[in-house]
Amino acid sequence: MDFPPRRVLLLASAVWFFVGFVPALALPSTLPQAEPEAVGMDADKLREIDAHIAQALAEKKMPGCVVAIGHRGKLVLLAAYGNRQVLPEPAPMTTDTVFDLASLTKSVATASSVMLLVERGQVGLDEPVAKYLPEFAQNGKQAVTVRQLLTHQGGLVADNHLRDYRDGPEKAWQRIFALRPVVTPGTKLIYTDVGFLVLGRLVERVSGKSLHQFTQENIFGPLGMRDTGYLPKPPLQARAAPTQQRKGHWMRGEVHDPRAYLLGGIAGHAGLFSTAGDLAVFAQMLLNQGQYGGARVFRPETVALLATPHRIGTQFRSLGWNCASAQSSNRGESFSPRAFGHGGFTGTALWIDPGHDLFVVFLANRVHPDGQGAINPLAGRIGTIAADAIRPAGPLPQADSTHPVLTGIDVLRRDRFKPLAGRRIGLITNQTGIARDGASTAQLLHDAPGVNLIALFSPEHGLQGKL
Repeated sequence: MDFPPRRVLLLASAVWFFVGFVPALALPSTLPQAEPEAVGMDADKLREIDAHIAQALAEKKMPGCVVAIGHRGKLVLLAAYGNRQVLPEPAPMTTDTVFDLASLTKSVATASSVMLLVERGQVGLDEPVAKYLPEFAQNGKQAVTVRQLLTHQGGLVADNHLRDYRDGPEKAWQRIFALRPVVTPGTKLIYTDVGFLVLGRLVERVSGKSLHQFTQENIFGPLGMRDTGYLPKPPLQARAAPTQQRKGHWMRGEVHDPRAYLLGGIAGHAGLFSTAGDLAVFAQMLLNQGQYGGARVFRPETVALLATPHRIGTQFRSLGWNCASAQSSNRGESFSPRAFGHGGFTGTALWIDPGHDLFVVFLANRVHPDGQGAINPLAGRIGTIAADAIRPAGPLPQADSTHPVLTGIDVLRRDRFKPLAGRRIGLITNQTGIARDGASTAQLLHDAPGVNLIALFSPEHGLQGKL
């Protein structure tokens, strides 16, 4: 039996009715909710999300999902759709479902921990990793820096063979540290789990605590993210979305990634579990320049540093996050150039867009029950809808009708483009190049009599600001 999509907590009245039944101890981690219109978003536009998810459910792209969208510090949508599981028997998805985040672990847990150590002066971004993990220096890796691992430029293989982990964690780490670079470090982006395994180990070595303990004490605990962590205990396992079977049982609250599993469930590249509500708090903390609900996790300059894009060939990644790369199919097309995010193999995605003061959380267990399913295009489409739902701030104040304020292109149009008559023109522009009535500057110059527009030049993110 399939469960239909259900929208939960969209209207403020429904939100507070629901919250009234939540124990008081759970409230500090809940992002304030608001109707979309109250924060300048189009509710009708957001409702388009339902149809796209319904289609994905019908096509069996996933058994179900949870979506959370926040704008201007308020949660405007928290919705559960479809099923949490289909086998061994169907069970409905709920907004408090716990998900295996897979590679979102890299950003939310590992990169955040590394940046805290950087902020505290315990780790240097451009210091060799071997300064903190001397055994990593083997076989040509002695100069690989922390920054290179955070941006996937360490020259490491994407994944080492699973057999390297089958003799226990101690032997696995010996083999990881002995790996040779597959390309010269610093020359190419190779998206790698191995690099973040090493970064997780670095956090443990420098802090003297497990990655689980460090993140609980310094990130998730202060933010009230009680449903977030490694190795979830039975109460969280009970509401976890299962993935696949391992050794004859369903993985529910048990990490899906086989390498993280063989390392005991705590690793730098995978193993973190969370809910949409908790990730909404984490995203808002980053939009708030490192603080939320009275807790400061990062200094503002640390947030700016971790979000700054690094150009790697034609791709862009920030410190532990994706910006625009080969892994960007879950990125909203209408996000601003400042957006950063990440996805996870199990069917998860989180994007944070400071340019729009927006975040989008998409959590699914697309690998349930048989390892199939595909959600990245859907997650990207939901991000696009969310960004497109943001209404313009409103019309600019009108100037005196006898002395209207004119932009440069308005002046040229008023003067019938006489200053450009007979000239060959190149135009530097993007999507913001418009006249008072919204007409494109490029189109106006192209159509202008006597003007020869021969070239268009765009800033680094393209004519439409989407690259």
